Amino acid sequence: MPHRTPLTHDFFDRPVLEVAPDLLGRTLVRTTPDGPIELRLTEVEAYNGSTDPGSHAYRGRTERNASMFGPPGHAYVYFIYGMWFSLNLVCGPVGTASGVLLRAGEITTGAELAQKRRPAARKENELAKGPARLATALDVDRGLNGFDICAGPDAPLGVLTGAPALAGRVRNGPRTGVGGEGATHPWRFWIEGDPTVSPYRAHAPRRRRPSEA
Repeated sequence: MPHRTPLTHDFFDRPVLEVAPDLLGRTLVRTTPDGPIELRLTEVEAYNGSTDPGSHAYRGRTERNASMFGPPGHAYVYFIYGMWFSLNLVCGPVGTASGVLLRAGEITTGAELAQKRRPAARKENELAKGPARLATALDVDRGLNGFDICAGPDAPLGVLTGAPALAGRVRNGPRTGVGGEGATHPWRFWIEGDPTVSPYRAHAPRRRRPSEA
């Protein structure tokens, strides 16, 4: 069935600011040992490699961010605050290190599996409301870092084809929590009015503890 076909590498081999809004409304499929979980993407953020101060790749390649440098159509999973994982999809030609952070979505299949991983969620629209919650609900960790999300319908992670009808509903603005030179880039994209979209929060400088002064 055409609508169950994963997106190809060519889809991701484009500028990140084209790919990011084009992912909205599409279905992310995560196949776990307990069964499939499917999520309709409602919020994403674009990070534009070495030209973007907000990107992990801004200062060059490291062991942590190596997956960002390509090839396109692969996952970049990172660990943050010593507690949470976040899922990104690599875009653009090899070496450009651009990617799309998956911030939020609606669980459309496997909500009971997601709920087991997110027992604190009071409503279904909170299961994947935020990047750490999304990764937790979908059982995403560093084991999927570098994985080819275009590998095929039986792969553990992929995004399906199908053109969602979102005319007039896509909005964009500054990215959540990004400070410095990248704070004003309007590279966060979301579906207006969708209850699963996470709240915007401006960057808050880290307060130094007395012992650090």
